[in-house]
Amino acid sequence: MLRAVANVNGEIAGAIVGRNAADQAGIDQLLIELDGTETKARLGASAILAVSLAVARARAADANLPLWSYWRQDGVPPMLPMPMLNVLNGGVHADNMVDFQEYMIVPISAITFSQALRMCVETYHHLKAELHLRGQPASVGDEGGIAPATASNTAPFELLVGAIERAGYRPGEEIAIAIDPASSEFYDRGVYRLTGDRRTLSSAELIAHYEQLLHQYPIVLLEDGMAESDRDGWKLLTERLRDRLQLVRDDIFVTNPAILRRGIEEGIANSALIKLNQIGTVTETLETIRIARDAGYRAVISHRSGETDDVSIADFAVATGVGQIKTGAPCRGERTAKYNQLPRIEEQLGERALFAGSAAFVR
Repeated sequence: MLRAVANVNGEIAGAIVGRNAADQAGIDQLLIELDGTETKARLGASAILAVSLAVARARAADANLPLWSYWRQDGVPPMLPMPMLNVLNGGVHADNMVDFQEYMIVPISAITFSQALRMCVETYHHLKAELHLRGQPASVGDEGGIAPATASNTAPFELLVGAIERAGYRPGEEIAIAIDPASSEFYDRGVYRLTGDRRTLSSAELIAHYEQLLHQYPIVLLEDGMAESDRDGWKLLTERLRDRLQLVRDDIFVTNPAILRRGIEEGIANSALIKLNQIGTVTETLETIRIARDAGYRAVISHRSGETDDVSIADFAVATGVGQIKTGAPCRGERTAKYNQLPRIEEQLGERALFAGSAAFVR
C-alpha cells in the first residue's frame, strides 16, 4: 500500500498534474504508457485506478454532478442493479472445509433496489440466528459472509433455503441463489478435488454435479464453474448450461478487453465479471462492458475480496446500467458502504429510478 501511494504521489503525479480532467481517456492512456507493462505490474493497477477514479471525481465535482450522473452513457438509462449478496463464505475466503467460495442470495421478486436490499438483509440475519440456535459460531469471512463449519458443500444450500423461508420468502420465487465455486482453487492436475465432499471429479462429472444442484436448489447464476485452465471444461459447461442460467467468467476474462474478445470468439460463458482494479482504468473498464454488450453477454460489476470503503463501483453500476452488482454481505464497513450508496442514488433519481430486477438474469 505504501509503495502504491508513493507511486501516486511521485511518478504518476509528476506526469499528470496540470492535465485537463475532462480528458479521461487521454489521462488513462498516459497512465497505461507510464506503467509500460501489459499487466500494470510496475506501478500497480490499484495505484493507477485510484488516479483514474480521482480524475473522474474531479471532473464530476467541477460539473457539480454526482459521480453516477457524470458517468452516464449515451443511450443507456441509469439503472439500479440487482444485488447479489455473498452471505455464506467458503474456499480461500473462509477458515472452514467448504470448497465453494461464495453462496449468494438474489431477491428476484423485488421491484425496487431498497426492497431488494431489505429482503437480503432480513435473510442474512435469519441465517445468523439459525446458526446461533444450532450452536455454531457465526464468524464472518473476507467478504462479510458467514463461514459456518458445515460438513459438505451442499449443506450451505440447505442453510440458505431455510434462512430464506424463515425470513418469510419463497425460495426460487422471491429469493434465488447464485454461487461462485472459484473452481480454479480446487482444480489439481486435471481433476477437481472437493475436500468437503470427499470426492474427486472430472470436468464432465463436475458439470453433472452442477446440473444436479440446479434440480435441487433455485440457482440462477454460476460464476467460475470451471477452472481457469480448463478450456475444454468451460466449452462443455457452456454447451450444457448456457440456456439454463447465467454463466459468469472472472478468472480468465479478468476485465481485459482483448481477453474477453477471445472468450467471446470461443463461445465460452455468457457473462463477464467486471472489476475496475483488475484492469486498472475507467476507460478500459467501459470498453470491456461495451464489448460484452455488443456480443450479447451480461456484465456484473464486482468488488474485490480485499476492499476499501470507496463507493465508486456503486455509482459505476448505476451509470453503466449493467443491471447486476456483487459486493459482499451486508456486513463489514467496506461492503455496507457500497450497499448504502445505492439507496442514496435511488433517492436522487426519485421517480426516474429504474431497477433491473430479475430481468437482468439469463433465462
